[in-house]
Amino acid sequence: MDRRLIPLVAAAFAVGTDAFVITGLLPAISADLEVTTAAAGQLITVYALTYALAAPVLGALTAALDRRTVLLAALAVFVIGNAAFAVADDYAFAIAARIVTGLGAALITPQASAIAASIAPPERRGRYLAVVMGGLTAATALGVPLGSLLAAVDWQLTLWAVAGLGVLAAAGIAALLPSLTAPAAGLAARLAPLRDKAVLGIVTTTALVLASGYALYTYFGAAAEEATGGSQTLLTAILLAQGIGAVIGNHLAGRLTDRFGPARLMLIVQAVMVGLLGLAPFAFANLAAAIAISFAFGVVAWMAIVPQQHRLVSRHPEAAIVLIGLNSSALYAGIAFGGLVGGVSLNWLPVAALGPVGAVIGIAGLALTIAMVRAKTPAPQPAAA
Repeated sequence: MDRRLIPLVAAAFAVGTDAFVITGLLPAISADLEVTTAAAGQLITVYALTYALAAPVLGALTAALDRRTVLLAALAVFVIGNAAFAVADDYAFAIAARIVTGLGAALITPQASAIAASIAPPERRGRYLAVVMGGLTAATALGVPLGSLLAAVDWQLTLWAVAGLGVLAAAGIAALLPSLTAPAAGLAARLAPLRDKAVLGIVTTTALVLASGYALYTYFGAAAEEATGGSQTLLTAILLAQGIGAVIGNHLAGRLTDRFGPARLMLIVQAVMVGLLGLAPFAFANLAAAIAISFAFGVVAWMAIVPQQHRLVSRHPEAAIVLIGLNSSALYAGIAFGGLVGGVSLNWLPVAALGPVGAVIGIAGLALTIAMVRAKTPAPQPAAA
């Protein structure tokens, strides 16, 4: 592996752990801050919304700056936000800390991915992107369980550990990465790719893919209750299978994107995900089936991100950071929308039926990808000087 990717992976791992581990800390956080678990849950919502709204805006505003400098600044904000959250002694301060953390995170993953794309040989771009995204998938498989283990002693230790990861990543970036500046362009020029209908279609597909999966995955614990008998240990085993699948799926995505092309891979990924979600009601009757579908879900869901990034960067390489930031926003928006749809559906449907609900959303995303592939919209050409 290109050693320049190592600190980028570390940065993505820190962001992924920070984003995913908070769910398991909510009971302890709510007790310390003297708020309800539901109120503590808004710490996740605030973070996700900050990320979704800030990523494309901050990406556009910083696109002409040195990417290494921007990434180091973003990591500094991220570390400060986590440190502030770790010492928070009231709810309002904790909310403010999560907003600060979200602002830093909104630049870290897009910048890391854009840097990976810019230093990659063209024929290996998919693999370089997959290596960076591997930091996020490793967070689901390793960072979240390790963070939960630290939280058994004190939940603040988890936040300090995440902040420490951010510091280590920053040190590696400062030591290993060169300065990387995008071609000079005004803000209007950097935002011009957002008028490309294909870009809108790609990021909408990203949102629909994540929404389809998270309509079920948000309530995965409840859906798997019959299979686990209410055992937290068995539920952890099911979720670990999903994390392992995510690591494998992300690794395969880079190679398959480079080999078959991102659009063709997305068609396969989306079709398989629709099938898995449709079968979900039958997969939670026993532990073995639940582990199997959790693993398969991890593989397929995390295989969708790299080809989407590749499609965007290939259309507008000059606006990579803006578009990757927009795709990251779509990812978080899809997670939020899927959770909302799943929650509303539970007013009328049993939790096992959330798989087919997600499949309906997934069919809409698949139809959009099919329409785009058939249209074969060419990338816009730069205007003549």
